[in-house]
Amino acid sequence: MSDNRPVTDLASPSGIRTGIRPDRAAPVPGALRHAAPALLAYAAVRALGITVLALWGLATGKDAHHLLAGRWDSVWYARIAEDGYGYTLTLGGGKVHSDLAFFPLLPWLERSLSSVLPLSAADAGLLVSAVSSLFAAAGIFAIGDRLHGRRAGVALVVLWAALPVGVVQSMAYSESLFTALAAWSLYAVLTGRWPAAGVLAALAGLTRPVGAAVVAAVWISAAAVLLRRRPERGARRRMLLGAALAPLGWLAYVVWVGVRTGSPAGYLDVQGGWGNGFDGGLAFGAFIGKLLAGPAFPAGLALLVGVALVVWLYVRGARRGQPLPLLVYSGTVLLLALTAKGYFGSKPRLMLPAFPLLLPLAMALARLRTSRAVLVASAVALGAAGYGAFWLNGSGPP
Repeated sequence: MSDNRPVTDLASPSGIRTGIRPDRAAPVPGALRHAAPALLAYAAVRALGITVLALWGLATGKDAHHLLAGRWDSVWYARIAEDGYGYTLTLGGGKVHSDLAFFPLLPWLERSLSSVLPLSAADAGLLVSAVSSLFAAAGIFAIGDRLHGRRAGVALVVLWAALPVGVVQSMAYSESLFTALAAWSLYAVLTGRWPAAGVLAALAGLTRPVGAAVVAAVWISAAAVLLRRRPERGARRRMLLGAALAPLGWLAYVVWVGVRTGSPAGYLDVQGGWGNGFDGGLAFGAFIGKLLAGPAFPAGLALLVGVALVVWLYVRGARRGQPLPLLVYSGTVLLLALTAKGYFGSKPRLMLPAFPLLLPLAMALARLRTSRAVLVASAVALGAAGYGAFWLNGSGPP
């Protein structure tokens, strides 16, 4: 349980607060009671989203279960869980979709659960996401509570649950699993538990390519502490162990794909086959410009405003002293999402794990009277539920 003391102990040479303050772990029952309001609020928001999706499906004739577990990436993960890697889909225009683009932790868990429970791989994916999303909510609450108090922690969880694309948290996708591992790795960094941070970062690196963001947070935070002062030998060893463990998951999969494809750049080649890659945001900028210059001007304007908003939230967090691990993590997630050249409609989903961006909004919500905060949060959650149902019944996540 957090004591909510201000985190002001360590600063990097640049003056940016690391926010790292080692402390003792709270007893699990007490920590769960402390986090209970956040977890209940999270469950309520997501239950609202699923209910609206199901009701929308009754009107459109589309099955909510199929939308959550039987389309898009869910199908690829389930196929890997059932048959292993090796499936390739050749499309027109030179695109070759290989299942090697998908990192292995989620399909491994789907296979394990479906082998011991009466579940299909896809339904096992839904179970993994449901459980992972609660662990993610708990980790997000722990960070918000530690930095700004319990009310801010609850508000941060509610805002993350009620993102416009928050319905992805309930799909057989890897976002919830990744966010849970990332959040608890960042919390471990903030509390000086470096080996745990490294293990969780390694698992995050086995979940999604953006696991590199967690690795960067561990490495840069460790470097900042080492440059700020000389930790005692045992602490330094634990820090270096965590930093050494952090990249192992991500590196292991990328190297394995390279060996399997016979090319050191094998994973980049696989992503290229999907039309993905990094060009510094040129293609994304051109895409927005094309929208603004044509009949889809409102959509282009909305997209531009959305990008400006997330950048503003990042800058706002930095100016308000957000700890270095969170800045590195969310900044790297944003950088990877906004500079990728493919699947422009997926960018909101790719930014979903960047929950530290919501801290300024969570602090503002926490300052409201309880009745007003509940009213605002309820309106946001209802809007997100409606948008999520509309989105999945339309184009949905690519």
